[in-house]
Amino acid sequence: MEEKRIKWTPPGKNCGLCGLRTCDIFLALTEAGIRDPRDCPYYPEENSFGEKSFSKEIEHQAIFPERDVLGKEFDFILHPLPGEISARKIILPFRSDLVDTWNIKAGDIVMGRPMGAGCPIPHVLKVIKAEPHTGLLYTWVVGPKYSREGKVKDISAYHMVGFEGIAKSVRREPAFGMRQRFLPGFCMMTLGHTGLINMVLVKKSGFHVRIEDIIIL
Repeated sequence: MEEKRIKWTPPGKNCGLCGLRTCDIFLALTEAGIRDPRDCPYYPEENSFGEKSFSKEIEHQAIFPERDVLGKEFDFILHPLPGEISARKIILPFRSDLVDTWNIKAGDIVMGRPMGAGCPIPHVLKVIKAEPHTGLLYTWVVGPKYSREGKVKDISAYHMVGFEGIAKSVRREPAFGMRQRFLPGFCMMTLGHTGLINMVLVKKSGFHVRIEDIIIL
């Protein structure tokens, strides 16, 4: 018996967890029968047989707290740059030579734990840019679902050098040269990150900031 499917559209988050760049691309491939709607992490299983429809206005919306797990207030929440899947994360593997030895390059998936900053959780990252001479990797945090169909290069541990993204839900405006408390939007543990603001650009999308010398306090 053929399974009954409802007419469904992805939530428009462009999170990349399905392995594609945008929800529009994913929708086009599902309508063409190339991808399964269940590949989207926001596809509700109870809807597989048409019992009720998905409401992106109510369900699965990110709700960010005003305080971290220690009760300290955030100055801002760090969101992705326009069109990107998460805030950019700049890392340096403890074994920086692996970037050259393993030929880590743009598009690769790497995994490791940010040990220097004090985070206890390994992260899955998609490489935007790799510098073989310094070992620096510019990445997006994508999560484990993103990497299930591809090869993961396990670098084990890395230094968290910096972040770049759009500051939103601003309580205190980002100020050049100041150490400020922020929450990367993808952080599921609500850990208070602190860092030195070394770039602030005022854009239509908000405050475009780069933050370095990251410490979790």
